[in-house]
Amino acid sequence: MANLNPQPPQSDNNADRMRAVAKYSGIGAQMLATIGLSTWAGYWLDGHFQTNTPWFTLSLMLLGLFAALYNVIRAVSKES
Repeated sequence: MANLNPQPPQSDNNADRMRAVAKYSGIGAQMLATIGLSTWAGYWLDGHFQTNTPWFTLSLMLLGLFAALYNVIRAVSKES
């Protein structure tokens, strides 16, 4: 008797899984780099201008956080 519901090859499922892992790992790395570099730039500006409070660090860190979240939302919504 013939198999009426053939299953897709296992390698296709593994390839799709690995593609998803690579995509979301890349998004995470991009997020880390965006927030980290913007925080570092703010820290450097605070040191360069010798500010008493870390306004550059805080503001650029928040800007980097919002930019990273925007990129994540944009990347995930493209998929749908």
